[in-house]
Amino acid sequence: MPSLREHLRVLRHRDFRLLWLANSASTLGDDIVRVALALFVIDLTASATDLGLVLAAYSLPMVGFLLVGGVVADRLPRHLLVVVTDLARFALHALLALLIVTGEVRVWHLMAIGVLFGAAEAFYRPAASGLLPQTVPEAEIQEANAVTSMFANLAQFAGPAIATGLVLGLGAAAAFAVDAATFLLSAALLVRVHPRERGGAARANAGHRASLRAEMRAGFTEVRSRAWVWATLAAFCVALFVALAPLLVVGPIVAREQYGDLAVFGYVFAAFGAGTIAGSLIALRWRPRHPLRRAMTLILLWPVGIALFAAGAPLVVALPAMALAGGCVALFDVWWLTALAERIPPDKLSRVTSYDWMFSLALLPVGYVLAGPVAQALGATEVLLGGAMIAFAALALGLLPRETRMLERVERVERVERTARAEPVVPAATPSPCASCRGARGGAARARAAGRPCAQASPGPSRGPGSRRISPPRRPSAGRATGCRPARSGSGRRTGR
Repeated sequence: MPSLREHLRVLRHRDFRLLWLANSASTLGDDIVRVALALFVIDLTASATDLGLVLAAYSLPMVGFLLVGGVVADRLPRHLLVVVTDLARFALHALLALLIVTGEVRVWHLMAIGVLFGAAEAFYRPAASGLLPQTVPEAEIQEANAVTSMFANLAQFAGPAIATGLVLGLGAAAAFAVDAATFLLSAALLVRVHPRERGGAARANAGHRASLRAEMRAGFTEVRSRAWVWATLAAFCVALFVALAPLLVVGPIVAREQYGDLAVFGYVFAAFGAGTIAGSLIALRWRPRHPLRRAMTLILLWPVGIALFAAGAPLVVALPAMALAGGCVALFDVWWLTALAERIPPDKLSRVTSYDWMFSLALLPVGYVLAGPVAQALGATEVLLGGAMIAFAALALGLLPRETRMLERVERVERVERTARAEPVVPAATPSPCASCRGARGGAARARAAGRPCAQASPGPSRGPGSRRISPPRRPSAGRATGCRPARSGSGRRTGR
C-alpha cells in the first residue's frame, strides 16, 4: 500500500501546490471569522437576534447567487474568478476591521458587508471546486481532494481556538484583519496558476454560449440525468435541515441539560474535528470499488453520533462516536468530490457544484429559524434526537438508486476496459467444406451457390464484416462421426465492447 509520503507527492504539481496554499490560507481565515463574528456581535449588542440577522446576511446571498456563480465559473477562467472574489472579500473584511478599530461599526454595517461577502462567496465556491481538477492529472484527483480536505479539517479544528485568542487578546479587529490578509495572500498565489484544459472541445465553443437561463438549465439537466447526484443531494438537503441546524442552535442547551456542562458542546465539536482529520488521511489511501455505496453507508454514522449526544450517552461513548462520525464525513466529502470531478463534463462541473452547494445549504437558514421555537415547544433534547433519527432515514433512502450503489471508481472501469481491449479475439468462422465435399465433383460449389455450408463443414477464419466475438474452438471429440478436423482459426484481438 502506498505510503503517506507517496500520496502527498500530489503537491509536486506546481499549480496544485499554489492552489492548495491559497485554499489553506483562506480556509483558515474563514474558520477564524466564523467564531470571531459570533463573539464580536454578542459582545457588541448582547442580542442573539442580531447575531441571527448577521449570519443570515452572510448566508442567504450565497445561496441565492450560487447558480449564477456556477454558470459564470464555467464561462470564465476559474482561477481568475477566484482571484477577483478573494480581492473582494479582502476589501470587505479589511473595511470591517477598520470600522471596528475606529469604533464606528454598527449592526447594519455588519449586515451590509455580510450581503456583499456572501455574494462573492457564491462565485468563489463553484469556481474553486471546478479549478482543482485542472491542476492535477486525472488519476490524482482523489489525492488532491484528500490533501485539500485534510488541511481544511485542520483549520476547522484550530480556527476556533485562534479566533478566541485573537478576539479576547487583541480584539475582534485583529481577527478580521488576519482573515483579510489570508484573502490577499490567496489572490497573490492564484494569479500565478496556469490550469490545464479539461474538455477542450467544450471550451473551444465558448464563443457560442447560450443565455444565462439556458446554461443554468443545462447544469440542472446534468444533475437530473444522474440519479446518484440528485438522490444524494435530496438526502443531504433533508439531513442538514433536520440534524445540523438543530445541532448548531440547540446543541449547547442539550449539553447543559444532559451533561450539566456547556463545555461538552465544545468537546463534541473538537472530537468531530479530530475525526475529520483522521478521515482525510484515510481517504489518501482508501479507494473503494464502489465509492458512493461506501460513502453513503458510512455517513449513516453521523446522525448516530448526534443521537448518542442528544440521548446523554456517557462521554466515553459519545465523544468517540462523534470522532467516528467526523471521519465518515471526511471520507464522504473526498469520494463525493472525486466522483463529481471524474464524471461530470468539465465545462459543466462548476454549475453542478453550485447545485450541490445550493441544495445542501438552502434549508439551513430555515432550520436556524425554526429550531429555537420548536425546541421551546417540544424540548431541545427531543428536537435534536428526533432530527437525528429523521436524518438517518433520509440518508439511508439515498442508497436506494441502483446508480448510487453500483457507481464504480473511474480508474477501475478504465482498467477493465483496457484489459478487455487487450484480450485476444477469435474471428467468427465461415464454413469450409470437408474432405468428402471437396472430393465430390461440384459439391462445394453447389453448396456456396446455395448460400449454405456443406453438411460436414468445419469452421475457418472469417474475413467479412459480420464477424463476432466467439470463444476459441474446442478440440473435437475423438468419437466425432464426421471425421472432419476444424480449420485453424485466424489471429485477432477482442473488441472492448
